[in-house]
Amino acid sequence: MSERAARVEQPDERGDPLVVVDELRSYYESERLLGGKPVKAVDGVSFEIRRGETLGIVGESGCGKTTLGRTLVRLEEATDGTVRYDGTDVTTLSGTELKRWRKNAQLVFQDPTASLNERQTVGAVIREPLEAHSWGDPHSRRERVYDLLELVGLAPEHYYRYPHQFSGGQKQRIGIARALALEPDFLVLDEPVSALDVSVQAKILNLLSDLQAELDLTYLLIAHDLSVVRHVCDRVGVMYLGKLMELGPSEELFSDPANPYTQSLLSAIPKPDPSAPFQRLPLRGTPPSPRDPPSGCVFSTRCPLKIRPDIEGNHDLSRAQWEAIDRFREVLRERDLADVTFVERLRERLGLSTRFTPIPTVAEELLGDVSFPDSVEAALSRAVDRAAEGEVSAARAELADALGGVCEREQPVRHDVGEGHSSRCHRHLEAYADADDVLEGEDGVGGVLEGL
Repeated sequence: MSERAARVEQPDERGDPLVVVDELRSYYESERLLGGKPVKAVDGVSFEIRRGETLGIVGESGCGKTTLGRTLVRLEEATDGTVRYDGTDVTTLSGTELKRWRKNAQLVFQDPTASLNERQTVGAVIREPLEAHSWGDPHSRRERVYDLLELVGLAPEHYYRYPHQFSGGQKQRIGIARALALEPDFLVLDEPVSALDVSVQAKILNLLSDLQAELDLTYLLIAHDLSVVRHVCDRVGVMYLGKLMELGPSEELFSDPANPYTQSLLSAIPKPDPSAPFQRLPLRGTPPSPRDPPSGCVFSTRCPLKIRPDIEGNHDLSRAQWEAIDRFREVLRERDLADVTFVERLRERLGLSTRFTPIPTVAEELLGDVSFPDSVEAALSRAVDRAAEGEVSAARAELADALGGVCEREQPVRHDVGEGHSSRCHRHLEAYADADDVLEGEDGVGGVLEGL
């Protein structure tokens, strides 16, 4: 039995929370001189990490994983919320107190080549944090570096070599040794093996596991490789557009995912037996801009299990009809966020060519071959007319009022779906648990998770 599995089966042996994150927000302000919305990289994230455990954070590129990790170790400043380390809110620390705390929390970077100074010897790279914190005398620092090199599987004679003389896996070992120099308790591992060959990844992961057991370390592991997370982590958090969508024990989250976003990610994992019954839950399009996230559930623009509104003719709308509507609304959303100049607006009104396809043309391409009930057709027509007049925001609002459901109007709260397992989704509410699903009966989505 692996050490991670042993900890999962004996949760009482875990320590108290070492890191407690409460409603953490990290925004990047707009670079525009006037106006402009901030990028909401991390938006209201809460979780805790117990002593000695490994918490994994997964999600698509741009979801805020790396910003979250950098904010925890104060390489990025939090806009709001708290990060308590052993009871101390580190977001309020400054000066000498902040420098003293930095000994306890370190970061292992994703790219081992870019994170090392090629002009310094390996000894100087690892010794640098010791010198910055006035740790011991020169002789003891040198001995400490020798010990660290042996600890991560390198040799003392590597002390005088330069980073370019090492392979990618060896460079990552150097980065790990540097992170351990000041004997921290907490490490943020920012995709530590994603830049390495597959044959080397297992060696680095095994090294990190051995170091955790030997030094009683606590990890936050950021990754996009779900197989790595499942193998290494005690618990897993799934992020999307700055939000923590689901958090739970690793095996439970992989075997019984509760959130539609997690279900979609897991359904994309290739299966060893392609002939086995299995149904994918595909994600349509790309995530919205973090400058203008949806006002309701951040996943509502792509969710294949979105709760559809109870409107006249709703029971007659098929999956193809809803997908056509969603694609048209996506075009309106992107057009509304685009930087359209006054001259382009004027040329569009005069019927002259611009870099944008006219909205009526887009509507004809996306909606022309699909028939809709009268009430839906009327709402679409009004939106097309308003968008054609340059009132794209008003057109979006028109369709949101007529065709938007609870997923677009209200942000879901965290729901407990098991012991230590939570998820953000309106379908966990009793009122929507049995909501009509337009995919049911067409693609058998009701049994989509049976093969996970």
